Amino acid sequence: MRRSGAGAPAAESLAEVGAGPVQAPAPAAAPAVRQTLRTEFPFQLPRGYVDESGTVHQDGVMRLATARDELVPLRDVRVQENPAYLSVVLLGRVITRLGSVPMVHDGIVENMFASDLAFLQDFYRQINAEGHTRAAVQCPHCAEPFEVELGGSRLGES
Repeated sequence: MRRSGAGAPAAESLAEVGAGPVQAPAPAAAPAVRQTLRTEFPFQLPRGYVDESGTVHQDGVMRLATARDELVPLRDVRVQENPAYLSVVLLGRVITRLGSVPMVHDGIVENMFASDLAFLQDFYRQINAEGHTRAAVQCPHCAEPFEVELGGSRLGES
């Protein structure tokens, strides 16, 4: 048996004579589960956008905002003159579909009813700040926990 200079057995000697624990290789990690990021969220306006022909559009889709979506409107002259206009320009960038309207832009958002604008502002905050539109709640009668969908429902509905 060889000895190291300090009088202790060398590492390979321990394995040879069984004098110490031999570590088994770590078990292979389970394959990572690939998660997909949800970037678009359907909604239904409480009243609906009325186009020039009188058609009411209620169903739409909003995508997650990017940093660019939040920065570009700050250079808009209308926003610089009236900061309240920021949400109109921002929503015009992130709403990807509204009924059969061919292209959604800030001019469309500008002509929505105030209740629809408030709904969209709240919906934007839910999907961008919180990252989801579901909330964990508890039944007031039986105390059973469950989730509710916050986004995409009509105002006043649960």
